[in-house]
Amino acid sequence: PWASLFTAIIIGLPLFFETGLVLLLPIVASAAAALPAGQNGDTAKLRLMLPALSGLSVVHALVPPHPGPLLAVNALGANLGLTLLYGLIVGIPTAIIAGPLLARFTAPGVTLSPPLLDPVRADVPTPSVGRALCAVLLPVMLIAAGQAVALMPPPVAVHFAWLTWVSDPVVALLVATLVALPLLFGRRITDSRIQGAIWTEAMTPAGGIILAIGAGGALKQVLVTAGLSDLLVRIADGGAISPLLLAWGVSVCIRLATGSATVATITTAGVMQGLVTASGVEPEWMVLAIGAGSLFFSHVNDPGFWLVKSYLGTDMPGTFKTWSIMETVVAVVGLLLVMLASSIF
Repeated sequence: PWASLFTAIIIGLPLFFETGLVLLLPIVASAAAALPAGQNGDTAKLRLMLPALSGLSVVHALVPPHPGPLLAVNALGANLGLTLLYGLIVGIPTAIIAGPLLARFTAPGVTLSPPLLDPVRADVPTPSVGRALCAVLLPVMLIAAGQAVALMPPPVAVHFAWLTWVSDPVVALLVATLVALPLLFGRRITDSRIQGAIWTEAMTPAGGIILAIGAGGALKQVLVTAGLSDLLVRIADGGAISPLLLAWGVSVCIRLATGSATVATITTAGVMQGLVTASGVEPEWMVLAIGAGSLFFSHVNDPGFWLVKSYLGTDMPGTFKTWSIMETVVAVVGLLLVMLASSIF
């Protein structure tokens, strides 16, 4: 379970949730099936697979360059490097609690059936661990390097000014993609079957992201025009509720209504712009509070609910007991750690 969790965190850093799920769960399921005799029951399988889902969910909601946190950083004027650092500080213990620890209580009693979905397979040689890690971690390393330039003395920083441009999340992801193609596929990159698999796997989630961003922006403008942003500022001014808790609560409501973590993050971040200015709260912590709330209780209006159900092989009650409860724990524990860490740092 611990190896499954930290593998998911590393793999999930530059990948959209659905892509990481398709990549990782079949591997974890194969590992679960290979457990020694007497240990390969459904409970043991779930205790390996649920931590992977926890790791993927946490980095998807809390760590740039994922679409939700990245757009929230831009909307609230947060520092990208600090948000990434704080997201890992909050996200790792959150994933541990909601993954290996929680699975001990939610996995027993859940029966698995054969998964309904199979991953797309490409017949290529397996790359080395070093090449795979380079492809996965390169965008995060580029973003971190760009933030480090700001800490250098001006005479030294001028020689590394190009890193500031390369560290832009969009550019960093593009560079990582261009490097990963020959690094992972070699000469087979021109093969039509390989190209078809790459574009199919890439464009399907990309279309969903674009639709989610558009829907989130439209919903945000409706709420702002209706006066929700001003109302939240007045509530926070009265001191009756913490701005972080308020942002988390709004994100939770939008998540429950729309089923999309990305829409919840984008919409809430747009509504909270006035509150960040009026309250003086650090925008990095506001981004993380919103991200935590965007995961609260995944249910039937969330496409991820059905995707997880199909890959795990659980029935409806089993999916609620494992996946939905896990997402709720991530949201609540994430909020508590954000409020604790924001009072320390």
